[in-house]
Amino acid sequence: MKKDRKTSISQNTRGMLKSCLAGLALTIAGSLTSAHAVGELEKDELKFGFIKLTDMAPLAVAYEKGFFEDEGLYVTIEPQANWKVLLDRVIDGELDGAHMLAGQPLGATIGFGTKADIITAFSMDLNGNAITVSNDIWAEMKPNIPKDAAGKPVHPISATALKPVVDRYKSEGKPFNMGMVFPVSTHNYELRYWLAAGGIHPGYYSKTDITGQIDADALLSVTPPPQMPSTLEAGTIYGYCVGEPWNQQAVFKGIGVPVVTDYEIWKNNPEKVFGVSAAWAEKNPNTHKAVIKALIRAAQWLDANNDANRPEAVKILSQSEYVGADYDVIANSMTGTFEYEKGDKRDLPDFNVFYRYFATYPYYSDAIWYLTQMRRWGQITEEKSDEWFHEIAKKVYRPDIYLAAAKELLEEGKIAKADMPWDTDGYRAPQTHFIDNITYDGRTPNAYLEKFNIGLKGKDAVK
Repeated sequence: MKKDRKTSISQNTRGMLKSCLAGLALTIAGSLTSAHAVGELEKDELKFGFIKLTDMAPLAVAYEKGFFEDEGLYVTIEPQANWKVLLDRVIDGELDGAHMLAGQPLGATIGFGTKADIITAFSMDLNGNAITVSNDIWAEMKPNIPKDAAGKPVHPISATALKPVVDRYKSEGKPFNMGMVFPVSTHNYELRYWLAAGGIHPGYYSKTDITGQIDADALLSVTPPPQMPSTLEAGTIYGYCVGEPWNQQAVFKGIGVPVVTDYEIWKNNPEKVFGVSAAWAEKNPNTHKAVIKALIRAAQWLDANNDANRPEAVKILSQSEYVGADYDVIANSMTGTFEYEKGDKRDLPDFNVFYRYFATYPYYSDAIWYLTQMRRWGQITEEKSDEWFHEIAKKVYRPDIYLAAAKELLEEGKIAKADMPWDTDGYRAPQTHFIDNITYDGRTPNAYLEKFNIGLKGKDAVK
């Protein structure tokens, strides 16, 4: 096992090796130049955290394929109980970094929940989530969904098909409960986006009420990802938004139906990031760059040769120390397909993207989209200028670190020049592939917010 090989190299042995190498370098060069000093790792033994989801794959692959070791890093990877514990351990220094929700570094930086300076220099993936409903809710939705010539539901499925069901629950005085994984998760914002696009109000946050359920038609609450299927089966919630393999698990267990993927809500949306504390990054710049290099190579491996490595990746992820779900459950989405209703498996080659489409680059405009959703739903309680959105994005998302790592990989011949957006200003071109056909331009966040019928904008405030 690779873990045994890693742990078999004692700290003393590594110290002796380092000393020998340093002495050899002095003999050859006569002196240690400043260039060598700049490249020296500040820390080589690292511990990273993750949640048991398939999009933690770059961490597992960088470890299992030796990409961390290629950079002189000796890494331990540990699953965490939930997203809050994971963030707290990064802040406290118990973890050197972690697989994070894209909104977590932003939420921490602006002080929603735990206040801390967290940065990211690496986007872990695009897409990878879906919204699943119980069998009973699906049965009520189906008459409202258009069918194709073969009688299959036409995708993407709009939340307008769910609205009559939610309206009935309201009229009967019953809460319509749905799950998402964390208040600043992509899942929360995607579920809210989909519901609102179909005329269902997902509720507001306020300074004094952080449930996110003010004025809500559908009541959203936090459920840890691995617990989603069992919570649905118990009837505590009627639907949820989560990453894989927990939507496909509902299909395999016969307890629910995924109705829409986040690829269909926002094509090629950013999902997870690799986050570290700003203090850690400042203290360990060379180590940080080495980590990013290893993760870039892992992402490249995951998408190489038209996803030819995905079966091997699924085998890695199915191990208990990583995701721990059955091979077939993980493979259902990781290998280019996605199953909606039982037996309705469709080709979806971009359900999980790790490298193509510049997936690993930390775009400012991605950060700003999350901030607009925080403002839309009241997590940011007051009007903010466009300049404020840009400043926060540039404080948290660090493409400068990313490109420094990519430049070294290019010089080493490990990536191609065409793989990276070298000349970008950090903003994607206006994006049009949303389920409600609203165009998003990260350069003008307040103008974007004005386009929505449901949600806060301008000087709006929740009271």
